[in-house]
Amino acid sequence: MKLLVLGGTHHVGRAVVETALQRGDEVSTLNRGLSRDPAPGVRALIADRTEPESVRLALGREEWDAVIDTWAWAPRVVRDSARLLSGRTAHYGYVSSRGVHRWPWPAHANEQAPLVDGDPASTDDADYAAAKRGGELAVLESFPGPALLARAGMILGPYEDVGRIPWWLRRLEKGGRVLAPAPAQMPLQYLDVRDLAAWMLQSAERGLSGAFTTTGPPGAITLGDLLTTALEVTGFDTELVWAQPELLLRHGLPLGMELGLRLPDGSAPSGMHDADVSAVLAEGLTTRPMRDTLADTWTWLQTEGDPTPRADAPSPDTWLDAAAEQRLVDQLSR
Repeated sequence: MKLLVLGGTHHVGRAVVETALQRGDEVSTLNRGLSRDPAPGVRALIADRTEPESVRLALGREEWDAVIDTWAWAPRVVRDSARLLSGRTAHYGYVSSRGVHRWPWPAHANEQAPLVDGDPASTDDADYAAAKRGGELAVLESFPGPALLARAGMILGPYEDVGRIPWWLRRLEKGGRVLAPAPAQMPLQYLDVRDLAAWMLQSAERGLSGAFTTTGPPGAITLGDLLTTALEVTGFDTELVWAQPELLLRHGLPLGMELGLRLPDGSAPSGMHDADVSAVLAEGLTTRPMRDTLADTWTWLQTEGDPTPRADAPSPDTWLDAAAEQRLVDQLSR
């Protein structure tokens, strides 16, 4: 395909670009050109997406087979892009989020779960859920062709800039005894960023429309599987010390929140890791082994170093009080 990626330098966007190049697609990106040099073979269009005239000039009169949009902030930006590309691309893919569903998420929820309100013309991005829902509505209202809304769950793999797996790998790397949030049997539901990218590209080629809960199958792995496999693929000499949520809460340690396993009050949220993904699996989503995701993430970290923390999220370095963790480890070791 002839593909336009709006973004293309961080996490999902970077994975989309690399996966498209591996497929043999002709790839253009549109971004400010500040974060990374374009990958070899990519045509870089430079524009600030918050300025519609800048985007219009960068796009020129060109047409594409498909566009993939990773924008996560003010919905108006998505609306403006969708309007500019109307009639000039055959398919619009928007990377949305399960966060568009109204909280608390029901257990075993599918695409029909209640949604938050969103405004496609909004310039506000303070409420992530409302911003993503506004982005969805912007695509649906402003782009008349086939449009795919990929409501992603927890996205892991190389280039992750939220800090979940990179943070855990750096903690495990230190060796010794490391706290882990019990129970080890807690199920996790996630998707490798490259599997998300591949599915969105295949769906664009097919002209697939609609909203899909886009994450891996529920119950496939547990937290214990994740952390013990991380130790296996890295070879770290680290011992996991499992602590119950109420004990972590008492010591002011928010372990588990980074993976959506607990809320600030220590309770376990419903619906976080048991979404019904039968629709997206029926439309061809495939998932790679967790071992590959962890090994490739560690290789990326060793090669490129830790990613710059996102501006819209606290630095992972501030997540855990090392002294408080050590006190609890010592207490559990007695």
